Amino acid sequence: MSDKRTDYISWDEYFMGVAKMSALRSKDPNTQVGACIVSNDNKILSMGYNGLPRGCSDDEFPWAREGAPLDNKYMYTAHSELNAILNYSGGSLEGAKLYVSLFPCNECAKAIIQSGIKEVIYDSDKYADTNANPYADDASNNEKENLNTKTVKRGDKLVYQVWLDTTKFDANNKDHIQSVGISDDYDEAKLELESREPAST
Repeated sequence: MSDKRTDYISWDEYFMGVAKMSALRSKDPNTQVGACIVSNDNKILSMGYNGLPRGCSDDEFPWAREGAPLDNKYMYTAHSELNAILNYSGGSLEGAKLYVSLFPCNECAKAIIQSGIKEVIYDSDKYADTNANPYADDASNNEKENLNTKTVKRGDKLVYQVWLDTTKFDANNKDHIQSVGISDDYDEAKLELESREPAST
């Protein structure tokens, strides 16, 4: 009798693979995330990916990451973890495990806790640098291109993300601040502008 294979994948690899496969169903052009909920005896209970709620057309609603609240995706999309929890119709998820391709946000973390899921296994935490250090200048942890890596032309729209570092305030006064002003010298300090006369016709 021949011996069995020994190079088969582990349960963790298998379920994370299912989560990543689920992510391929996402229509989001920027970030595709998948989730897989598993019982203690290694049975798949539910799956989900980030997308619009049921019945909402992914051709009509916006997918942009920037712009007014009603013109970007954040008002409309549901994350993969929440979709996986809501897709489950078998009763309690108490004690289950969640495999997800991207570290959960705070809103999904609350839903995970409330559902009774006891363990989360994630593959990537690509926003960790931004969360730990808001000054991290890396296009991979936020927008595809930020102000320091983006090539712009006259008339292009620039979106600023402002972080307020209260650790620089005086310890005796920072709890009593009523208002904070923000000045912007990016154009003067960072950009080299070339003035040209319009071409004659």
